[in-house]
Amino acid sequence: MSLSIARLPVSNDTPCATRHVLSVFAESCAIGRPDAGIAVGARELHGRVVEAVGHHLETGARLVMARGTVNEIAAAIDTAFVAATRPLLGDVLELARLYRMVSGHHALRIRLERVTTDSCRKFHVDCVDLRLLCAYHGPGVQWTRDGGTHIDEAATGDVVLLKGKHAPGWREEGAILHRSPPLSTRPEGERTRLLLTVDAADACGMSAEAPVVIAA
Repeated sequence: MSLSIARLPVSNDTPCATRHVLSVFAESCAIGRPDAGIAVGARELHGRVVEAVGHHLETGARLVMARGTVNEIAAAIDTAFVAATRPLLGDVLELARLYRMVSGHHALRIRLERVTTDSCRKFHVDCVDLRLLCAYHGPGVQWTRDGGTHIDEAATGDVVLLKGKHAPGWREEGAILHRSPPLSTRPEGERTRLLLTVDAADACGMSAEAPVVIAA
């Protein structure tokens, strides 16, 4: 399966500008092609979002998770964010809209989690049709096309779309495998990630989860 990488232009740090940039990526990325396994939108986070991420890591919830439409999710997780972290919330919702546009799913699940362990450290393929990942802090997802001989890694802020086993026409042969970057081998100051995951609401049995989780 193929890889598509696009360098996203820096917008002027307004919701409308960010939405436009992500919409262009959604329309132009190759993830819809049968032979495409991963699409990466390389971007730099705006200063306001970076500051909001820092505040969230210091004082925000360890886990924020919700299922529903984008509007329902926005209402459900609003109390998990304060004035200083609202730019982060805004970006999370824009990425949820991007996922909705690319996947066609209207009911979504978002998960924003502080990660400090080597969870999901083995290369694998998810039991979903399409997954969006974005590391707001720390290293992004790693992937390989040759079983781990050569490993690529997304940068902080990059938007990564990954096809899973339930994608139409998915084949095990030539599949792109991915994993969370191992943190225990990195310098102590680089062992924390703030990771956003966006899926369909019913992916991997997620419909059985509570519709909203905000955990300190």
